[in-house]
Amino acid sequence: MIKFDNVSLTYPNGYQGLKNINLEIPKGEFVVIVGLSGAGKSTLIRSINQMVRPTEGQLIIDDQDALSVGKKGLREMRRDIGMIFQNYNLVKRSSVLRNVLAGRLGYNNTLRTLVNLFPQDDLQLAMNCLDRVGITDKAYQRADTLSGGQQQRVSIARALAQKPGIILADEPVASLDPPTAHAVMKDLRDINKEDNITMVINLHAIDLSMEYADRIIGLREGEVVFDGKVDAVTEETFEDIYGRSIKEDDLLGEVETE
Repeated sequence: MIKFDNVSLTYPNGYQGLKNINLEIPKGEFVVIVGLSGAGKSTLIRSINQMVRPTEGQLIIDDQDALSVGKKGLREMRRDIGMIFQNYNLVKRSSVLRNVLAGRLGYNNTLRTLVNLFPQDDLQLAMNCLDRVGITDKAYQRADTLSGGQQQRVSIARALAQKPGIILADEPVASLDPPTAHAVMKDLRDINKEDNITMVINLHAIDLSMEYADRIIGLREGEVVFDGKVDAVTEETFEDIYGRSIKEDDLLGEVETE
């Protein structure tokens, strides 16, 4: 479980990215965060693994106070939290397999990994993760020879290789065409259901949010303005989140940001 208890985050320049967030995300839920650019979506996602650190409140992850763990505790906590980025964050000149094996770095001796000496079990796990996203045949290609959708599947396989309890995805399909975006979202949904991995995903596209989410959380100016199951979402819900009515074109793609 992930629990935000009156969590706020103020940046050094005084900008308040999150304001008194109170949320509970149970194990295995598929949650989509929506809102305009600058609403706090990325800040919320990245606070979970402390890529940005809340300045007030309490953040509980699996019954542990995530804001009070030391460096070792933080490393162990992050090992259980996979992260998927909009721009994939792959080592482009390395092979696909080597990129997936990066998900095992937290479990292995640093010197051995520097010379590419991963245990055979890790190599098999990496290949299995590639198989789950349908690109085993790309294992020995350089990452920069792949299409955008294939590169995002590599990043999903890398996150899977960590054997995480939580996967965070920060706009994972924003750079992809609609059919590929649906394919990537289906991969994430399948992983969520088959492995009971908690998914917390930022999206601009309303249609994808409605199709794949169990629950939608709407942010506006760093505050939660909606939190509910998909079947509770109405047109008025999106008006509250985005501050204006939602056109039919928005429902078929991405909401224009301000």
